[in-house]
Amino acid sequence: MDKLLHQPIMVSEVLQALKIDPDGIYIDATFGRGGHTSAILSAVKSTARVYGLDKDPAAIAAGQLLSKNHPQFSIHHTSFANIQDFCNHHALLGKVSGILLDLGVSSPQLDDAARGFSFRHNGPLDMRMNPTQGMSAAIWINQAPEAEIIEILKVYGEERYAKRIGKAIYAAIRIKPLTTTDELSAIVSKAHPAWEKHKHPATRSFQAIRIFINQELQELQQGLEGCLEILKPGGRMAILSFHSLEDRIVKRFIQKHTQKDKHAVGLPIANAHFTSRLSKIGKKITPSLEEIRDNPRARSAVMRVAQKE
Repeated sequence: MDKLLHQPIMVSEVLQALKIDPDGIYIDATFGRGGHTSAILSAVKSTARVYGLDKDPAAIAAGQLLSKNHPQFSIHHTSFANIQDFCNHHALLGKVSGILLDLGVSSPQLDDAARGFSFRHNGPLDMRMNPTQGMSAAIWINQAPEAEIIEILKVYGEERYAKRIGKAIYAAIRIKPLTTTDELSAIVSKAHPAWEKHKHPATRSFQAIRIFINQELQELQQGLEGCLEILKPGGRMAILSFHSLEDRIVKRFIQKHTQKDKHAVGLPIANAHFTSRLSKIGKKITPSLEEIRDNPRARSAVMRVAQKE
């Protein structure tokens, strides 16, 4: 089996970022296939507690297998956007030592043609992280107005040629509904006027539709706020992102909660009334050249780390 199917990114950097307490409570809020969780489990004692969250039923199945050999670990079928509710239900508010968010689509999802995420593997045009819920990419795109398609490509894909590609997609669905990834990829590729070296012309369009279908940016914002509430003082969050939209949200979130209230500066108010809630830990972290050579999908990864005050 291709090791890329289960190859987690920046494992040692993640463990260092989380500053693992052997007796701590940790949440891998994007379990995937458990690569990072397994590393955390290897660094903690049997007295620790480790939780995995994921929307993908296939990830839940992988987590159930892992839990058989690690009684301190449990897997839960939910989005990381619900992390605060999850922790409230499990009496974990203000007790969590560390949280990992590894954002975006996973290698197993990309490599499984049936999931419809990839322009390289033909399959049904689905793209849902949880294929049992919500609207598939095919259902959306075949009923979407032209202006909406263009807007999604522009906003979520940062696609320079969104208008041209969106018009081509809309013209195609007026003739025949799109049902496969190959069909969509061919339309986008033909409409894209400036192919980049080493980058498929449909990359940004597929990214945009996937992000929209799964409400990824909205879930990220909600999940980050939840993480802040559930961490204990001194607890850390490590967030791995893979494109600028995600990283921008993470960066701004950390900045927002590390800045003191500007309106209080210069006023005779005790520091306790306007202290920050987070402290930024170091600068952004990127994979080593060796890791990128070993796993090309790591090349766009950026990790940011923050600690609760």
